[in-house]
Amino acid sequence: MIRLGLCCVFKKEPIRFRRTTAKYVSGLSEDARLRLLSGICLHNAESLLSALFYCRSNGISSFRINSQILPLKTHPEWGYRMEDLPDAEEIISRFQEAGKFSRENNIRTTFHPDQFIVLSSPRPEVVESAVRDLAYHAEVAEWVNADVINIHAGGAYHDKQKALNRFREVFVTLPDAVRKRLTLENDDRLYSPKDLLPVCREMKIPLVYDVHHHRCHPDGVSEEETTESALHTWNREPLFHVSSPINGWDGKNIRMHHDFIDPKDVPVSWLDLDITIEVEAKEKEPAVLQLKQDLGR
Repeated sequence: MIRLGLCCVFKKEPIRFRRTTAKYVSGLSEDARLRLLSGICLHNAESLLSALFYCRSNGISSFRINSQILPLKTHPEWGYRMEDLPDAEEIISRFQEAGKFSRENNIRTTFHPDQFIVLSSPRPEVVESAVRDLAYHAEVAEWVNADVINIHAGGAYHDKQKALNRFREVFVTLPDAVRKRLTLENDDRLYSPKDLLPVCREMKIPLVYDVHHHRCHPDGVSEEETTESALHTWNREPLFHVSSPINGWDGKNIRMHHDFIDPKDVPVSWLDLDITIEVEAKEKEPAVLQLKQDLGR
């Protein structure tokens, strides 16, 4: 069966995840800064529980967790260790409660870190920052029972194969908690499934197949064949992405996402698979529920 996934935030439900900025906390004393961050982290852990309750009540069986759920966690100046926060034990306990709830209710949780996480960069400081951020995601993933930390391959830097070789070199050095969850997704401009599948097979990295990106950046391989190839990279339930273009496929910018999903944009070859499909649509939970109804599941 298809498991539909809600991505990060809610459009209509009063479930909110809080953030802050480096600029704001820079004006606070250390004590005030840590108390603020602690309060936000605790609020976000409780909001995650509320999000999972909502998903269970509405038949949504996957939830992508916002990467800023612990805001500024790895910031070079204002980052912190969990033990620095006044509510550290309660925060971790709440996240672990969310993980227990997700296991008991068969709700899959995933992460999709921001685009600045690039393991193929020729700049060591960029890679070091990315590795720190992935370690943070893996720490939270352990608490919340998340099995995917999904990233893009990054830039081509004028030589795609050299960039992918740098990715390979960094990947083997990653902590096990990161490596066992890391997935690669094709993008809509540079790296097609055809580019990434050799790396995925070689390094045993699952491919998150984004069919919208593939339609924006085709590589001469059919969606059916690519789906089959992507399925074989997974050692657990495969995860794919779907979205629809805001102005249709004949519109100006087919890369921009629509509020909802046109059910015709879900490949027919996916309909009988046991997979997770994350719904990348601006209307969030109403879009997931609408697609659920459209697919008759």
